[in-house]
Amino acid sequence: MNRVPVYISASDPICHAGLASQLRPRPEVLVLDESERDRADVGIVASDAVDEAALQALRTLKRGGVPWLVAVCGRVDESDLASIMDVGVAGIVRRSEATPDRLVAVIAAAAKGEGTVPPDLLGRLLSQVGQLQRQILAPMGMRLCGMSDREIEVVRLVAEGLDTVEIASKLSYSERTIKNILHDITSRLQLRNRAHAVAYALRNGLI
Repeated sequence: MNRVPVYISASDPICHAGLASQLRPRPEVLVLDESERDRADVGIVASDAVDEAALQALRTLKRGGVPWLVAVCGRVDESDLASIMDVGVAGIVRRSEATPDRLVAVIAAAAKGEGTVPPDLLGRLLSQVGQLQRQILAPMGMRLCGMSDREIEVVRLVAEGLDTVEIASKLSYSERTIKNILHDITSRLQLRNRAHAVAYALRNGLI
């Protein structure tokens, strides 16, 4: 079994010691010391609440190269979700629910790139996402996938084998506009080329 390297950051030493003592005996994870932080696949930040100190600790781990983050909070509610997700947290656990089994399950999910949210907050999170789509992205012609309807149409035509001239003619745009659209897509979404853009659109069910 490959153990998931985990680094713990806590708001106080007692909390840190408590989490470490729960996780160290588990064969699924490997608790790292401060000097080993750059080896971590998952970073855990434990705090009483989702305050600026906790968010800053999460940002510090993210900037330090820790790919996946888990927040263990004494209190977390609907109003905290946007702030936590904006930092890039993969898993959220309330401290009252942070049993060793639960922590290991959330860490394992995070290491696979999977998200974990307390059940009572999941519906609210989905509601917030829907509200974002309806009120902010849709009026701008954007979708949650990060591509506009116009960009999706261009990529769809690329997938059908049309070149720049043919796409421009079909959509009544200039060739420069089509080139700019494709450049914006690949740059913004960090895609390598047109083929990669097509693959991205297919994976996200856009075409």
